[in-house]
Amino acid sequence: MSGWPILSLTTFLPLIGALFILVTRGDDATAVRQMRWTALFTTLITFGVSLILLINFDKTQTGYQFLEQAPWMGGMMTYQMGVDGISLPFIILTTFLMPICIIASWGVEKRVKEYMIAFLVLECLMIGVFSALDIVLFYLFFEAGLIPMFLIIGIWGGPRRVYASFKFFLYTLLGSVLMLLAIIAMYWHTGSTDIVKLSAAGAFPAEMQTWLWLAFFASFAVKMPMWPVHTWLPDAHVEAPTAGSVILAAILLKMGGYGFIRFSLPMFPDASLYFQPLVFTLSVIAIIYTSLVALMQEDMKKLIAYSSVAHMGFVTMGIFSLNQQGIDGALYQMISHGLISGALFLCVGVIYDRMHTREIAAYGGLVNRMPLYAFVFMVFTMANVGLPGTSGFVGEFLTLMGAFKANIWVAFFATSGVVLSAAYALWLYRRVVFGKLEKPALAHINDLGYREVATLAPLLVLTIWFGVYPAPILDVFGPAVEGLVSNMKLASAAAALALQ
Repeated sequence: MSGWPILSLTTFLPLIGALFILVTRGDDATAVRQMRWTALFTTLITFGVSLILLINFDKTQTGYQFLEQAPWMGGMMTYQMGVDGISLPFIILTTFLMPICIIASWGVEKRVKEYMIAFLVLECLMIGVFSALDIVLFYLFFEAGLIPMFLIIGIWGGPRRVYASFKFFLYTLLGSVLMLLAIIAMYWHTGSTDIVKLSAAGAFPAEMQTWLWLAFFASFAVKMPMWPVHTWLPDAHVEAPTAGSVILAAILLKMGGYGFIRFSLPMFPDASLYFQPLVFTLSVIAIIYTSLVALMQEDMKKLIAYSSVAHMGFVTMGIFSLNQQGIDGALYQMISHGLISGALFLCVGVIYDRMHTREIAAYGGLVNRMPLYAFVFMVFTMANVGLPGTSGFVGEFLTLMGAFKANIWVAFFATSGVVLSAAYALWLYRRVVFGKLEKPALAHINDLGYREVATLAPLLVLTIWFGVYPAPILDVFGPAVEGLVSNMKLASAAAALALQ
């Protein structure tokens, strides 16, 4: 693969498709069809190219691969790209979900050109976040991703779309301002923006680590989102179009967890250990509190949104367990949740397209008219609960194991979230699917169509496959996580020795 900038090709290939759509003229049915197919083919080709990364990736190495480097901004900084076992699964998840989102958006009629361009630009920026090895480049991709999602929610969303889009934008932007200040301070201290150099042991003194950690935490906590800065997420999910909710839950939330693992742990190991009790406390509150809030919801999307906050509580708990099992579980949970939550929002979109309501009370007895839908919805509901045999179980089990090694009481209280998740998920499923078909409006509702099966079937297969056989994911990021944990232990030992 030497000499072939495959990582840049994967990152910027969606922009080529966006350019083709941009120059497509006309707004008649033929032009709109061409735009849709161009977007679909672009995302499929991008997924195919990303698989080349996976095929040629050396799972035994702990360092970065497919490195690309070039000076930019007058040589002051570097365009530097690369992936390791932690970032590669997120790139594959992104490129895998985008064609599904395009297919799910086939029925969009409003400003199709701008809609498809927004999604392709968003794909480019999301891949860039997981590929960047220069901290300024990372920040540019990280922040620029707000713009297309802001437009997707604000233009193609529901009745309160403008409110939800501005709330999403302001929360995430304000959180990232502190990260920008921290990046400037890091450059002044080290004279470098290279993520690899900044991650070296001893790059920052302990007192400086504390302030830098808090600055990065402000950004990543909002992005995940953690309690209590999670309130933008339910509004954004409820108002976003179906494909927007899928990408928001499956990819954009994971950037916060990825940021903790890529920056907070390796660059600020002493501060991460110092603030471990704070993160554990916020994680347990998120798991229990938002699960109870989910039980009270009457809107299906809002219930799943609060469910996502609870599951991200398991992720932060696993990450700051600071051990192999916890971080492995957090990464696996993020990949699994990307598949499961994306599928659940697609399931809500299926019946919303037919009935134009997300109110739980408007449904009931769907199994009588939609048996295939009832089966698919059941599998993803069970996966969301963490049923053994689904991918949701593996991630939750590993995060709880890691938390148990770090703090028994944290694991004890977090386990109650598993029970609560079963309560709200099964309550939702029973109200929507089971019972008598009494609502007159549901008498002639149709089961899944071919396009809907095409979007849900791949997610169904992977949810079961990764639940039964998790090795394909664990083998990819296992060595990188092992290296991260080892480096953190060495850094902590060196800091303790310096204090003596």
